[in-house]
Amino acid sequence: MDPSISSQTYVEDCEVCCNPIEVTPQFQDNELIAFEAHDIEQ
Repeated sequence: MDPSISSQTYVEDCEVCCNPIEVTPQFQDNELIAFEAHDIEQ
């Protein structure tokens, strides 16, 4: 995550089950203000 970018989305594999997870953090003034994580069913 890069706090200098206000809204971003990326995919990361779960450390436990290796399934992909879409992660969407949102920053304001370099502080995390929102965070969502959703599994990507494959």
